Amino acid sequence: MKAIVQDRYGPPEALTLADVDPPTPAADDVLVRVEAAALNAYDWHVMRGDPRMARLAMGWSRPRARIPGRDFAGRVEAVGDRVRHVRPGDAVFGDLGEAGGAFAEYVCVPEGLVAARPANLTPQQAAALPLAGATALLGLEAGRVGPGCRLLVNGASGGVGTLATQLATALGATVTAVCGTRNVELVRSLGAAHVVDYTRADFATDTRRYDAVFDLVGNRSLTALRRVLTPTGTLVLSGGGVYRGGSLIGPLGLIARGRLLAPFVRHRVVVLAAVPGRRHLDALRVHAESGRLTPVIDRAYPLRDVPRALRYLEVEHARAKVVVTV
Repeated sequence: MKAIVQDRYGPPEALTLADVDPPTPAADDVLVRVEAAALNAYDWHVMRGDPRMARLAMGWSRPRARIPGRDFAGRVEAVGDRVRHVRPGDAVFGDLGEAGGAFAEYVCVPEGLVAARPANLTPQQAAALPLAGATALLGLEAGRVGPGCRLLVNGASGGVGTLATQLATALGATVTAVCGTRNVELVRSLGAAHVVDYTRADFATDTRRYDAVFDLVGNRSLTALRRVLTPTGTLVLSGGGVYRGGSLIGPLGLIARGRLLAPFVRHRVVVLAAVPGRRHLDALRVHAESGRLTPVIDRAYPLRDVPRALRYLEVEHARAKVVVTV
């Protein structure tokens, strides 16, 4: 089969299209013919091996996963002997987690990491949901977002932000979205009641206060983020960062400081870690099929152009999701 492979850390040119052996499903596995995959910030972090401290988990000298990519949508080709919930021919979507493998014509995935694809979504839209959608769900849950909640989303035009804005609005929250000029109308169309254009204003110096702040960028200090919270508010931290030539700690520094500070401040500080699984996939399918959630696609690339897609993602501030059609 054709697949994108990576044998070293580096720029997009470190990724190449190659012929590799297709995977064979074990007893608990599902073999899926991939129709679409989606890019996440996670993918360029793995490509670059950045920040360097993250290589303790990703692989010190090269990525542990030779075929990158987490999110996918496709059709089941075959199943292992112990698989009970899916059958050949089923339309599915899922997140492969740190094992990777989505940038390929076929993936082999444990049954618990796939679910039925939303019936009203294209493969590209479905592939855009798993990791970003699970992160959005977990972030809103951690922030106790519900009717009447005042929520600020820093990075509202990204993959997680566009989904979190829609979901929070559906839950009855009043969303303030922080984004760049070209994305103001996009986040408004997704339900944001207020928009802060970060090129013209600084949300941290505004007089508004929020019950929850969902930070998806990692470009502000904990002090600045907590400053805009109500006395009983919640700060939710989730990754972030952009490539600036390499770093030792990158956004991990903010996350580590958040964990250390959490027991000593009046605000709740929550650091997210989205774990792949069917529970989140099923919830995302329900939200999508009800019309509460529609993934926004920025650009689509063919499989051979994954390196070009990753370059666009890491340097061009892509809005919403970038996907790959296989």
